[in-house]
Amino acid sequence: MRYPRRVKILLSTGNPKKLRELRAQLQGLDITWTTPAEVGGLPDVDEDQPTFRGNATKKAVAAARHAGLWSLADDSGLEVDALDGAPGVLSARFAGRHGDDAANNARLLEVLRDVPDERRGARFVCALALARPDGSLALEVEGTVRGRILHAPRGTHDFGYDPLFLFTEPGFAETGRGFAELEPHEKAAVSHRGRALRELRARWAAILDER
Repeated sequence: MRYPRRVKILLSTGNPKKLRELRAQLQGLDITWTTPAEVGGLPDVDEDQPTFRGNATKKAVAAARHAGLWSLADDSGLEVDALDGAPGVLSARFAGRHGDDAANNARLLEVLRDVPDERRGARFVCALALARPDGSLALEVEGTVRGRILHAPRGTHDFGYDPLFLFTEPGFAETGRGFAELEPHEKAAVSHRGRALRELRARWAAILDER
């Protein structure tokens, strides 16, 4: 049986900033996007897995089964060396309330208050999971980026911990600027989510052929 090339995919996140990034970076693929609001919302999912991949997969599978659609889910966060990888999968609720970026950033600054620059290394991680309409897993990819935690917020393109994350990887013209100081297209070129999405793009044709 031959399937049409264009696929309708549910973007399984209620975060409008993530939705914008996902849509912008996957332009040009044979995809029709739909959002949780357009399918009556998403099922509640307990993000209790110990890894970003585990939580992304759990969300993608639940959304696909709920809506009967292909579903793309993201789980991402910050791992700080001096905190043994925390906040990790608890990044969105580090301060106690889910999605409170200002509180999460304030708490991170507080717990790192006396930590010197050489011990403030960190990385962002983004795991993407794509599930088929029956809930079977079609793809898992992960992207990471290294940096350092600043002592105070910088930049106006705020998203999660971006104002506190100084990009330090060598070999890129914008090295030394914080993530919230990068324009969206600059950030997409180096970010954890951008890297994961480029891997998805590279494997998209094979995913279609496997359906």
